[in-house]
Parts: sequence; structure tokens; C-alpha cells
Amino acid sequence: MIDTVDEVGRAAAEAGVACDYAKGGTIVYARSEPQWRAAQDEVAAAQRLGVDRLELWGPDSVHARDARGAVYDPACARVHPAALVRGLARAVEQRGATIYEHTTAEHWETGRVRTDRGTVRARHIVLALEGYGAATAQLRRRILPLYSLMIATQPLDEAVWDELGIEHGQTFSDGRHLIIYGQRTADNRIAFGGRGARYHWGSTIRDEYDRVDRVFAHLVATLQEMFPQLPPLEAEHRWGGPLGVPRDWHASVQYDPATGIGYAGGYVGDGLSTTNLAGRTLADLITGQDTALTRLPWVGHRSPDWEPEPLRFAGANAGLLAMTAADAEERATGRSSLIARAMSPLIGH
Repeated sequence: MIDTVDEVGRAAAEAGVACDYAKGGTIVYARSEPQWRAAQDEVAAAQRLGVDRLELWGPDSVHARDARGAVYDPACARVHPAALVRGLARAVEQRGATIYEHTTAEHWETGRVRTDRGTVRARHIVLALEGYGAATAQLRRRILPLYSLMIATQPLDEAVWDELGIEHGQTFSDGRHLIIYGQRTADNRIAFGGRGARYHWGSTIRDEYDRVDRVFAHLVATLQEMFPQLPPLEAEHRWGGPLGVPRDWHASVQYDPATGIGYAGGYVGDGLSTTNLAGRTLADLITGQDTALTRLPWVGHRSPDWEPEPLRFAGANAGLLAMTAADAEERATGRSSLIARAMSPLIGH
């Protein structure tokens, strides 16, 4: 995965895709005593294992409210995901492929995919639907669509960025349980997102679920609380969409040579680089190669199915409430959350 961050940038540059790629690392602020202890433990474990080159920053190096310090991971890059997708689509079309948008896949079997506009025949079929797979009968219980929403603020002055201590190419988060994530964009906005939108009955996916005013307002408030040195923020852009969450929260890659059907997904929001790795792995599997990629432990992994409704609805939304409660528990007690500890086995931790 560390090498894949560089591979995304290399592949984009080779294809001539302008996507604001800049590798500046990520800062995860520790804004409470439990978060600070977890940060220290994480860096110590990384040093012991010798895999991630994490750095533990002290309070003088960070500028978030109440930050005791932060974990800095250099193996992270900022990118404009929409520009990357559009650029890669153009590159694929320039190589002779045809992309059929507004075409709904309804069913697949060996050698064919039935769509609402006709049947496509192919020797190899790759299922790469992520959260949208839940809209198909064949993947409905294999993946759960969990919404994550984002905002982009107005461009901020350089003086503000100096106060924040966030450089171009850097992304940021903190150690809370209900995940947040942000980046400094190429045009000096904060692009900021997080969980908080509820799961919808029956794994329903609708355009209106991409925009929830309550969640957008919460994201603005979270930024203002996290960085009190910010001016009043405006959410000039708002968007969202469903992530793909497998039952054990483990991504996987599969390919059956007998049927010619492959699958990749379950990235739980970490898909920008993971999809690159999955694509290269599938290419090796489909062409019958035995490589380091095809021997990765996620190859052939099969997550269990999600429970039927109403258990799926109750469990997904209870998990959301539990992570919110876990953050409140840590703020109130100053100790690691018992709620989060109880939930960990249920979310693959």
C-alpha cells in the first residue's frame, strides 16, 4: 500500500492526468489523552514492526485545538479524485476502450452481462461496483452502502494556512472514532468530510442521500471547533456518496478462471489507492500470472454476508451511534472508550 501511493502519482503522470497529486503526508492530531496514548502506541508499534515510517509530533508542531501532538505519516498524498477519475477515463478511451455511462447492469453470468440497454458478451467480467453493488440482487447482502459526505470551503489566505501549519500536499484527521478527513486543496480550500449520515433501509441508494444539510452544517462546525484560528467558513461545495462496507470490513480481490468473473471492493472509504492495487492485482490474476500481488492475503478472501433487514438497519445505525457515544465517553472520562472496545470486533479491528 505504501508503494501504491507513489504508483497512483506515477500512473497519473504517465497518462497525462492533471489531478493535483502532491505527496505531503498526513497529520493525525491527538486531541485528548486517550488519543495521545493511542498515538504513542501506534508509533511504537510501527517502529517495532519496521513497516510504516511514522513520526510522533509534539504539541509545538501542531495547531489544532487541544492537540497534545500528532502522528505524521509521510506515505500519503493529496489528489483531486474527480479529476483523477475523469483523466483516467480519457486515457482508457484513448487506448481504444468504450465507456458506456447511464447503463445499468442488471445481472451477470459466465460470458455475459445483461443491462437495461442490451446484453454485453465478454470472456472476462470484473465486478467493481463498490457501494453501488448493494443495488444489485447478486451483491445486495455482500456489501453495505454507508454514506460519507464532504464540503469544500472558500479559498483561504496563505496567512491562515501558516497559522494552521498545514502545507500543500498534506491531509489531516484526528483520533476520534467517528472518522473525519481533510486536505488542503491546490486552490487553498479545505476539503473536509466524515461519517455521520445514517444507513438507509434495504441498502437504498438515492441521489438525495448525497446531500444532507444537517451533516454539512456539522462538518463546518467541526472544522471551526478543531481550528479556532479559522475565519467564518462557507461550504461553497457540498457532495457525498456511498462507501462499500463488507461485513468484516476487509477489502478483497477475487477471480475465478472457470467463469471469467472477477471482483474487487470493500474499501470502506480507503479506495483511492486501494483500487489501483486491486486493478493491478486483477490484471495479474486475469492473465494467469503468479506474482507478489496475486499472493497478497486479500486475494481470494470472502467476507460473510450482511444480515437481512431489519438486523442490518439496526446494526449499521447502532454502530454510528456507538462511535458518536464513544467519542463523548472519552471526552467525559479522559479514558479510552469501553464502547469503542466493545464495537471493535464488529468492525474488523
